[in-house]
Amino acid sequence: MSKRLFIKTYGCQMNVYDSGRMADLLAPLGYRLADGPEEADMVILNTCHIREKAAEKVYSELGRLRPLKAARDAGDGMMIAVAGCVAQAEGAEIMRRAPIVDMVFGPQSYHRLPEMIAQATRQRAAGTAAPGRGVLDTDFPAEAKFDFLPEASAAPGVTAFLSIQEGCDKFCTFCVVPYTRGAEYSRPVDAVHAEARRLVAMGARELTLLGQNVNAYHGAAPGGGEWGLGRLARALAELPGLERLRYTTSHPGDVDDALVEAHRDLPQLMPFLHLPVQSGADRVLAAMNRRHSVDDYRRVIDRFRAARPDMAFSSDFIVGFPGETDAEFAATLALVREIGFAQAFSFKYSQRPGTPAAASEPQVPEAVKAARLEALQSLLATQQAAFNQDCVGRVLPVLFEREGRYPGQLVGRSPYLQGVHATAPATMRGTVRKVRLVACRRNSILGELAEPVAGVGAVAEKASA
Repeated sequence: MSKRLFIKTYGCQMNVYDSGRMADLLAPLGYRLADGPEEADMVILNTCHIREKAAEKVYSELGRLRPLKAARDAGDGMMIAVAGCVAQAEGAEIMRRAPIVDMVFGPQSYHRLPEMIAQATRQRAAGTAAPGRGVLDTDFPAEAKFDFLPEASAAPGVTAFLSIQEGCDKFCTFCVVPYTRGAEYSRPVDAVHAEARRLVAMGARELTLLGQNVNAYHGAAPGGGEWGLGRLARALAELPGLERLRYTTSHPGDVDDALVEAHRDLPQLMPFLHLPVQSGADRVLAAMNRRHSVDDYRRVIDRFRAARPDMAFSSDFIVGFPGETDAEFAATLALVREIGFAQAFSFKYSQRPGTPAAASEPQVPEAVKAARLEALQSLLATQQAAFNQDCVGRVLPVLFEREGRYPGQLVGRSPYLQGVHATAPATMRGTVRKVRLVACRRNSILGELAEPVAGVGAVAEKASA
Protein backbone atom coordinates (compact mmCIF):
# COMPACT_ATOMS: atom_id res chain seq x y z
CA MET A 1 0.00 0.00 0.00
CA SER A 2 1.43 3.37 -1.01
CA LYS A 3 2.08 5.91 1.72
CA ARG A 4 2.99 9.56 1.45
CA LEU A 5 6.17 11.13 2.82
CA PHE A 6 6.97 14.81 3.30
CA ILE A 7 10.48 15.92 4.27
CA LYS A 8 11.20 19.53 5.21
CA THR A 9 14.93 20.26 4.99
CA TYR A 10 16.72 23.01 6.87
CA GLY A 11 20.28 24.24 6.44
CA CYS A 12 23.21 22.92 4.47
CA GLN A 13 23.66 20.87 1.31
CA MET A 14 24.54 17.88 3.47
CA ASN A 15 21.02 17.95 4.86
CA VAL A 16 19.64 18.09 1.31
CA TYR A 17 21.67 14.98 0.51
CA ASP A 18 20.54 13.26 3.72
CA SER A 19 16.89 14.01 3.00
CA GLY A 20 17.22 12.40 -0.40
CA ARG A 21 18.77 9.30 1.11
CA MET A 22 15.98 9.05 3.70
CA ALA A 23 13.48 9.09 0.86
CA ASP A 24 15.49 6.30 -0.80
CA LEU A 25 15.41 4.29 2.44
CA LEU A 26 11.65 4.58 2.74
CA ALA A 27 10.79 3.91 -0.90
CA PRO A 28 10.92 0.08 -0.42
CA LEU A 29 8.43 0.52 2.45
CA GLY A 30 5.94 2.06 0.03
CA TYR A 31 6.53 5.74 0.81
CA ARG A 32 6.21 8.20 -2.06
CA LEU A 33 7.00 11.90 -1.75
CA ALA A 34 4.17 14.30 -1.03
CA ASP A 35 4.05 17.99 -1.93
CA GLY A 36 3.13 19.07 1.58
CA PRO A 37 2.46 17.82 5.11
CA GLU A 38 -1.32 17.96 4.70
CA GLU A 39 -1.37 14.79 2.59
CA ALA A 40 1.52 12.98 4.28
CA ASP A 41 1.44 9.81 6.36
CA MET A 42 4.91 10.67 7.63
CA VAL A 43 6.53 14.07 8.10
CA ILE A 44 10.27 14.37 8.73
CA LEU A 45 11.85 17.65 9.79
CA ASN A 46 15.53 17.39 8.86
CA THR A 47 17.01 20.10 11.03
CA CYS A 48 20.11 22.30 11.19
CA HIS A 49 21.65 23.58 14.44
CA ILE A 50 24.16 26.06 13.04
CA ARG A 51 22.26 29.32 13.24
CA GLU A 52 20.54 31.16 16.04
CA LYS A 53 17.09 30.06 17.14
CA ALA A 54 17.34 26.81 15.20
CA ALA A 55 15.47 24.83 17.84
CA GLU A 56 12.75 27.47 18.13
CA LYS A 57 12.08 27.17 14.39
CA VAL A 58 11.61 23.43 14.83
CA TYR A 59 9.15 23.86 17.68
CA SER A 60 7.21 26.44 15.65
CA GLU A 61 6.93 23.98 12.77
CA LEU A 62 5.81 21.24 15.16
CA GLY A 63 3.14 23.61 16.43
CA ARG A 64 1.82 23.97 12.88
CA LEU A 65 1.82 20.21 12.45
CA ARG A 66 -0.07 19.53 15.69
CA PRO A 67 -3.60 20.09 14.31
CA LEU A 68 -2.78 18.08 11.18
CA LYS A 69 -1.64 15.16 13.28
CA ALA A 70 -4.67 15.44 15.57
CA ALA A 71 -7.00 15.29 12.58
CA ARG A 72 -5.14 12.37 11.02
CA ASP A 73 -4.82 10.41 14.27
CA ALA A 74 -8.59 10.23 14.33
CA GLY A 75 -8.29 8.25 11.11
CA ASP A 76 -5.26 6.62 9.50
CA GLY A 77 -2.71 8.40 11.66
CA MET A 78 0.38 10.46 10.92
CA MET A 79 3.91 9.90 12.12
CA ILE A 80 6.17 12.87 12.83
CA ALA A 81 9.95 12.60 13.07
CA VAL A 82 12.63 15.15 13.89
CA ALA A 83 15.99 14.35 12.32
CA GLY A 84 19.32 16.08 11.87
CA CYS A 85 21.51 18.21 14.09
CA VAL A 86 18.86 19.75 16.35
CA ALA A 87 17.61 16.24 17.00
CA GLN A 88 21.14 15.10 17.84
CA ALA A 89 21.74 18.00 20.22
CA GLU A 90 18.34 18.21 21.90
CA GLY A 91 16.66 14.84 21.39
CA ALA A 92 15.32 14.26 24.90
CA GLU A 93 14.16 17.87 25.18
CA ILE A 94 12.26 17.57 21.89
CA MET A 95 10.49 14.49 23.22
CA ARG A 96 9.59 16.36 26.40
CA ARG A 97 8.43 19.61 24.80
CA ALA A 98 6.71 18.18 21.71
CA PRO A 99 4.59 15.11 22.62
CA ILE A 100 3.34 14.83 19.02
CA VAL A 101 6.78 13.63 17.88
CA ASP A 102 7.00 9.87 17.27
CA MET A 103 10.71 9.61 16.44
CA VAL A 104 13.86 11.66 17.04
CA PHE A 105 17.14 10.63 15.44
CA GLY A 106 20.49 12.20 14.63
CA PRO A 107 22.27 12.55 11.29
CA GLN A 108 24.46 9.51 11.90
CA SER A 109 21.61 7.09 12.64
CA TYR A 110 19.02 7.72 9.92
CA HIS A 111 20.07 4.51 8.17
CA ARG A 112 18.12 2.80 10.99
CA LEU A 113 14.94 4.65 10.04
CA PRO A 114 13.01 1.54 8.88
CA GLU A 115 13.69 -0.11 12.26
CA MET A 116 12.55 3.03 14.09
CA ILE A 117 9.31 3.13 12.09
CA ALA A 118 8.67 -0.51 12.89
CA GLN A 119 9.30 0.16 16.59
CA ALA A 120 6.98 3.17 16.64
CA THR A 121 4.32 1.18 14.77
CA ARG A 122 4.57 -1.66 17.28
CA GLN A 123 4.16 0.81 20.14
CA ARG A 124 1.00 2.16 18.56
CA ALA A 125 -0.42 -1.29 17.88
CA ALA A 126 0.30 -2.42 21.42
CA GLY A 127 -1.11 0.75 22.88
CA THR A 128 2.18 1.55 24.62
CA ALA A 129 2.89 4.74 22.69
CA ALA A 130 2.56 7.76 24.92
CA PRO A 131 3.28 11.47 24.55
CA GLY A 132 6.96 12.12 25.07
CA ARG A 133 7.85 8.41 24.89
CA GLY A 134 8.54 7.92 21.21
CA VAL A 135 11.60 6.38 19.57
CA LEU A 136 14.83 8.22 20.36
CA ASP A 137 18.08 7.35 18.54
CA THR A 138 20.86 9.91 18.97
CA ASP A 139 23.78 7.58 19.63
CA PHE A 140 26.81 7.71 17.38
CA PRO A 141 26.76 4.20 15.89
CA ALA A 142 29.93 2.19 15.50
CA GLU A 143 29.00 1.33 11.89
CA ALA A 144 29.20 3.82 9.04
CA LYS A 145 25.70 4.73 7.90
CA PHE A 146 26.76 4.78 4.23
CA ASP A 147 27.29 1.01 4.37
CA PHE A 148 23.56 0.55 4.99
CA LEU A 149 22.04 3.01 2.55
CA PRO A 150 20.40 1.79 -0.67
CA GLU A 151 21.32 3.06 -4.09
CA ALA A 152 19.58 6.26 -5.11
CA SER A 153 16.18 5.45 -6.57
CA ALA A 154 15.34 8.77 -8.24
CA ALA A 155 17.03 10.53 -11.12
CA PRO A 156 19.14 13.34 -9.64
CA GLY A 157 18.66 15.98 -12.29
CA VAL A 158 21.42 17.83 -14.14
CA THR A 159 23.30 18.55 -10.90
CA ALA A 160 23.63 16.30 -7.86
CA PHE A 161 25.17 16.25 -4.40
CA LEU A 162 27.48 13.43 -3.34
CA SER A 163 28.50 13.11 0.30
CA ILE A 164 32.10 11.93 0.65
CA GLN A 165 33.04 13.05 4.17
CA GLU A 166 31.21 13.79 7.40
CA GLY A 167 32.02 15.20 10.81
CA CYS A 168 34.76 17.51 11.94
CA ASP A 169 37.77 17.27 14.24
CA LYS A 170 38.58 20.99 14.23
CA PHE A 171 36.38 22.04 17.19
CA CYS A 172 36.03 25.71 16.30
CA THR A 173 34.76 27.30 19.50
CA PHE A 174 31.59 28.68 17.88
CA CYS A 175 30.51 25.50 16.09
CA VAL A 176 28.27 22.58 17.08
CA VAL A 177 29.19 20.32 14.14
CA PRO A 178 31.70 18.09 16.02
CA TYR A 179 29.02 17.46 18.64
CA THR A 180 26.15 16.79 16.23
CA ARG A 181 27.92 15.13 13.28
CA GLY A 182 30.73 13.46 15.21
CA ALA A 183 34.34 12.78 14.28
CA GLU A 184 35.64 13.04 10.74
CA TYR A 185 34.81 10.07 8.55
CA SER A 186 35.75 9.63 4.89
CA ARG A 187 33.92 7.21 2.64
CA PRO A 188 36.08 4.67 0.79
CA VAL A 189 37.12 5.67 -2.70
CA ASP A 190 35.36 2.71 -4.32
CA ALA A 191 32.04 3.62 -2.68
CA VAL A 192 32.31 7.26 -3.74
CA HIS A 193 33.28 6.30 -7.28
CA ALA A 194 30.41 3.82 -7.58
CA GLU A 195 27.83 6.36 -6.42
CA ALA A 196 29.26 9.01 -8.73
CA ARG A 197 29.08 6.58 -11.65
CA ARG A 198 25.40 5.83 -10.87
CA LEU A 199 24.52 9.51 -10.61
CA VAL A 200 26.14 10.29 -13.95
CA ALA A 201 24.41 7.30 -15.55
CA MET A 202 21.08 8.72 -14.32
CA GLY A 203 21.76 12.09 -15.95
CA ALA A 204 23.87 14.17 -13.57
CA ARG A 205 26.39 16.31 -15.42
CA GLU A 206 27.73 18.17 -12.40
CA LEU A 207 28.60 16.67 -9.02
CA THR A 208 29.17 18.64 -5.84
CA LEU A 209 31.21 16.66 -3.33
CA LEU A 210 30.02 17.33 0.19
CA GLY A 211 31.64 17.26 3.59
CA GLN A 212 31.64 19.30 6.77
CA ASN A 213 35.38 19.48 6.15
CA VAL A 214 35.49 18.13 2.63
CA ASN A 215 39.15 18.75 1.84
CA ALA A 216 40.12 16.72 4.90
CA TYR A 217 38.95 13.71 2.87
CA HIS A 218 41.24 10.68 3.29
CA GLY A 219 39.29 7.75 1.89
CA ALA A 220 40.56 4.18 1.80
CA ALA A 221 41.98 3.64 -1.69
CA PRO A 222 41.74 0.64 -4.00
CA GLY A 223 44.69 -1.61 -3.30
CA GLY A 224 45.50 0.00 0.04
CA GLY A 225 46.51 3.37 1.37
CA GLU A 226 44.43 6.54 1.27
CA TRP A 227 43.52 9.18 -1.29
CA GLY A 228 43.04 12.85 -0.60
CA LEU A 229 40.51 15.08 -2.31
CA GLY A 230 42.86 16.02 -5.15
CA ARG A 231 43.49 12.41 -6.11
CA LEU A 232 39.79 11.58 -5.83
CA ALA A 233 38.90 14.50 -8.10
CA ARG A 234 41.27 13.17 -10.77
CA ALA A 235 39.56 9.76 -10.69
CA LEU A 236 36.06 11.23 -10.86
CA ALA A 237 37.03 13.55 -13.70
CA GLU A 238 37.61 10.47 -15.85
CA LEU A 239 33.94 9.41 -15.66
CA PRO A 240 32.38 9.63 -19.15
CA GLY A 241 29.55 12.15 -19.17
CA LEU A 242 30.67 14.09 -16.10
CA GLU A 243 31.17 17.69 -17.17
CA ARG A 244 31.79 19.43 -13.85
CA LEU A 245 33.06 18.87 -10.31
CA ARG A 246 32.65 21.10 -7.27
CA TYR A 247 33.20 20.55 -3.56
CA THR A 248 32.18 22.23 -0.31
CA THR A 249 32.91 23.16 2.47
CA SER A 250 36.69 23.50 2.75
CA HIS A 251 39.04 24.46 5.58
CA PRO A 252 42.12 26.58 4.79
CA GLY A 253 44.31 24.33 6.93
CA ASP A 254 43.55 21.25 4.82
CA VAL A 255 44.52 22.63 1.41
CA ASP A 256 47.40 20.52 0.10
CA ASP A 257 49.49 20.66 -3.06
CA ALA A 258 47.55 17.79 -4.66
CA LEU A 259 44.29 19.77 -4.45
CA VAL A 260 45.87 22.93 -5.86
CA GLU A 261 47.40 20.92 -8.69
CA ALA A 262 44.04 19.30 -9.43
CA HIS A 263 42.57 22.76 -10.00
CA ARG A 264 45.49 23.51 -12.31
CA ASP A 265 45.09 20.33 -14.35
CA LEU A 266 41.39 19.36 -14.43
CA PRO A 267 39.00 21.32 -16.64
CA GLN A 268 36.11 19.52 -14.91
CA LEU A 269 37.07 21.05 -11.54
CA MET A 270 35.40 24.44 -11.43
CA PRO A 271 37.55 27.53 -10.75
CA PHE A 272 35.34 28.60 -7.85
CA LEU A 273 36.04 27.73 -4.24
CA HIS A 274 34.14 28.33 -1.02
CA LEU A 275 36.89 28.80 1.57
CA PRO A 276 35.65 30.18 4.92
CA VAL A 277 38.00 32.53 6.79
CA GLN A 278 35.50 33.82 9.43
CA SER A 279 37.59 36.85 10.53
CA GLY A 280 40.44 39.06 9.38
CA ALA A 281 41.99 39.36 12.86
CA ASP A 282 44.51 36.85 14.16
CA ARG A 283 43.43 37.18 17.80
CA VAL A 284 39.82 36.43 16.86
CA LEU A 285 40.88 33.47 14.72
CA ALA A 286 42.87 32.08 17.66
CA ALA A 287 39.87 32.54 19.97
CA MET A 288 37.76 30.71 17.40
CA ASN A 289 40.34 27.88 17.31
CA ARG A 290 40.45 28.17 13.54
CA ARG A 291 44.03 26.82 13.40
CA HIS A 292 45.12 29.29 10.73
CA SER A 293 46.23 32.89 10.69
CA VAL A 294 45.21 35.66 8.32
CA ASP A 295 48.55 35.30 6.53
CA ASP A 296 48.00 31.53 6.21
CA TYR A 297 44.73 32.30 4.44
CA ARG A 298 46.40 34.79 2.11
CA ARG A 299 49.02 32.23 1.13
CA VAL A 300 46.35 29.61 0.34
CA ILE A 301 44.53 32.08 -1.91
CA ASP A 302 47.82 32.96 -3.63
CA ARG A 303 48.61 29.28 -4.27
CA PHE A 304 45.26 28.72 -5.98
CA ARG A 305 45.56 31.89 -8.05
CA ALA A 306 49.08 30.98 -9.14
CA ALA A 307 47.86 27.56 -10.28
CA ARG A 308 44.64 28.82 -11.85
CA PRO A 309 44.56 32.58 -12.56
CA ASP A 310 40.80 32.57 -13.20
CA MET A 311 39.98 31.21 -9.71
CA ALA A 312 37.30 33.07 -7.77
CA PHE A 313 36.38 32.66 -4.13
CA SER A 314 33.53 32.83 -1.69
CA SER A 315 33.83 32.75 2.07
CA ASP A 316 32.05 32.78 5.43
CA PHE A 317 32.35 35.58 7.97
CA ILE A 318 31.19 35.87 11.57
CA VAL A 319 30.92 39.37 13.01
CA GLY A 320 30.62 40.18 16.69
CA PHE A 321 32.50 37.16 17.98
CA PRO A 322 33.00 37.53 21.77
CA GLY A 323 35.61 40.19 22.43
CA GLU A 324 35.83 41.43 18.82
CA THR A 325 36.97 45.06 18.87
CA ASP A 326 36.33 47.82 16.36
CA ALA A 327 39.92 47.46 15.14
CA GLU A 328 39.53 43.70 14.67
CA PHE A 329 36.34 44.18 12.69
CA ALA A 330 38.14 46.79 10.59
CA ALA A 331 40.81 44.15 9.89
CA THR A 332 38.08 41.87 8.51
CA LEU A 333 36.92 44.62 6.17
CA ALA A 334 40.52 45.17 5.09
CA LEU A 335 40.98 41.47 4.30
CA VAL A 336 37.78 41.45 2.22
CA ARG A 337 39.04 44.44 0.22
CA GLU A 338 42.41 42.76 -0.26
CA ILE A 339 41.17 39.33 -1.40
CA GLY A 340 38.04 40.29 -3.32
CA PHE A 341 35.18 37.77 -3.21
CA ALA A 342 32.76 36.76 -5.93
CA GLN A 343 30.23 35.68 -3.29
CA ALA A 344 30.17 35.38 0.49
CA PHE A 345 27.99 34.50 3.47
CA SER A 346 28.10 36.60 6.62
CA PHE A 347 26.38 36.25 9.97
CA LYS A 348 26.18 37.78 13.40
CA TYR A 349 27.75 35.58 16.04
CA SER A 350 25.10 33.58 17.89
CA GLN A 351 25.68 31.58 21.04
CA ARG A 352 25.32 27.87 20.42
CA PRO A 353 24.63 25.94 23.62
CA GLY A 354 27.47 23.66 24.63
CA THR A 355 30.15 25.41 22.59
CA PRO A 356 33.13 27.07 24.34
CA ALA A 357 32.47 30.50 22.83
CA ALA A 358 28.95 30.59 24.29
CA ALA A 359 30.44 31.30 27.74
CA SER A 360 33.16 33.67 26.50
CA GLU A 361 33.24 37.28 27.62
CA PRO A 362 32.65 39.96 26.71
CA GLN A 363 29.74 39.21 24.41
CA VAL A 364 29.35 41.93 21.79
CA PRO A 365 26.08 43.93 22.05
CA GLU A 366 23.45 43.07 19.47
CA ALA A 367 23.32 46.63 18.14
CA VAL A 368 27.07 46.58 17.49
CA LYS A 369 26.83 43.20 15.77
CA ALA A 370 23.99 44.44 13.58
CA ALA A 371 25.91 47.55 12.52
CA ARG A 372 29.03 45.53 11.72
CA LEU A 373 27.04 43.01 9.72
CA GLU A 374 25.41 45.75 7.70
CA ALA A 375 28.78 47.29 6.86
CA LEU A 376 30.32 43.94 5.91
CA GLN A 377 27.38 42.86 3.79
CA SER A 378 27.38 46.18 1.96
CA LEU A 379 31.05 45.69 1.03
CA LEU A 380 30.51 42.06 0.02
CA ALA A 381 27.48 42.97 -2.11
CA THR A 382 29.52 45.63 -3.87
CA GLN A 383 32.26 43.09 -4.61
CA GLN A 384 29.78 40.54 -5.93
CA ALA A 385 28.16 43.11 -8.20
CA ALA A 386 31.58 44.19 -9.46
CA PHE A 387 32.62 40.60 -10.14
CA ASN A 388 29.42 39.95 -12.10
CA GLN A 389 29.83 43.16 -14.06
CA ASP A 390 33.43 42.26 -14.89
CA CYS A 391 32.12 39.05 -16.45
CA VAL A 392 29.92 40.93 -18.90
CA GLY A 393 31.38 40.58 -22.36
CA ARG A 394 33.15 37.32 -21.51
CA VAL A 395 32.26 33.98 -23.07
CA LEU A 396 31.84 31.38 -20.33
CA PRO A 397 30.72 27.74 -20.37
CA VAL A 398 27.21 27.48 -18.92
CA LEU A 399 25.60 24.24 -17.83
CA PHE A 400 21.90 24.59 -18.66
CA GLU A 401 19.88 23.05 -15.83
CA ARG A 402 16.24 23.92 -16.40
CA GLU A 403 13.72 25.84 -18.43
CA GLY A 404 13.26 29.50 -17.60
CA ARG A 405 10.13 31.44 -16.79
CA TYR A 406 9.61 32.44 -20.40
CA PRO A 407 9.15 30.38 -23.58
CA GLY A 408 12.39 29.50 -25.29
CA GLN A 409 14.51 30.36 -22.25
CA LEU A 410 16.95 28.12 -20.38
CA VAL A 411 18.63 28.83 -17.06
CA GLY A 412 22.05 27.53 -16.14
CA ARG A 413 25.15 28.19 -14.08
CA SER A 414 28.51 29.60 -15.03
CA PRO A 415 31.68 28.11 -13.53
CA TYR A 416 31.28 30.74 -10.77
CA LEU A 417 27.75 29.62 -9.82
CA GLN A 418 26.21 32.68 -11.44
CA GLY A 419 22.66 32.15 -12.64
CA VAL A 420 22.57 32.77 -16.41
CA HIS A 421 19.40 33.17 -18.51
CA ALA A 422 19.65 32.68 -22.26
CA THR A 423 17.43 31.96 -25.24
CA ALA A 424 18.24 28.37 -26.16
CA PRO A 425 16.41 25.27 -27.39
CA ALA A 426 15.14 22.83 -24.80
CA THR A 427 17.42 20.16 -26.27
CA MET A 428 20.37 22.00 -24.71
CA ARG A 429 19.17 21.28 -21.18
CA GLY A 430 21.83 19.17 -19.47
CA THR A 431 24.60 20.37 -21.77
CA VAL A 432 27.44 22.84 -21.37
CA ARG A 433 27.41 25.62 -23.96
CA LYS A 434 29.53 28.68 -24.59
CA VAL A 435 27.52 31.73 -23.61
CA ARG A 436 28.44 35.39 -23.97
CA LEU A 437 27.32 37.31 -20.88
CA VAL A 438 25.68 40.54 -22.02
CA ALA A 439 24.00 42.21 -19.03
CA CYS A 440 23.60 41.96 -15.27
CA ARG A 441 20.26 42.02 -13.53
CA ARG A 442 19.65 42.07 -9.78
CA ASN A 443 19.36 38.30 -9.39
CA SER A 444 20.68 37.00 -12.68
CA ILE A 445 22.86 37.55 -15.72
CA LEU A 446 21.58 37.66 -19.28
CA GLY A 447 23.50 35.76 -21.91
CA GLU A 448 23.43 34.78 -25.56
CA LEU A 449 24.69 31.62 -27.18
CA ALA A 450 28.17 32.30 -28.52
CA GLU A 451 27.68 29.64 -31.19
CA PRO A 452 24.68 30.50 -33.39
CA VAL A 453 21.82 28.01 -33.49
CA ALA A 454 19.22 28.15 -36.25
CA GLY A 455 15.99 29.76 -35.10
CA VAL A 456 17.34 30.97 -31.77
CA GLY A 457 17.29 34.66 -30.89
CA ALA A 458 20.27 36.43 -29.46
CA VAL A 459 19.35 37.33 -25.89
CA ALA A 460 16.79 36.24 -23.33
CA GLU A 461 15.65 39.80 -22.62
CA LYS A 462 13.31 38.80 -19.83
CA ALA A 463 14.94 37.43 -16.71
CA SER A 464 14.16 37.50 -13.04
CA ALA A 465 14.34 41.11 -11.95
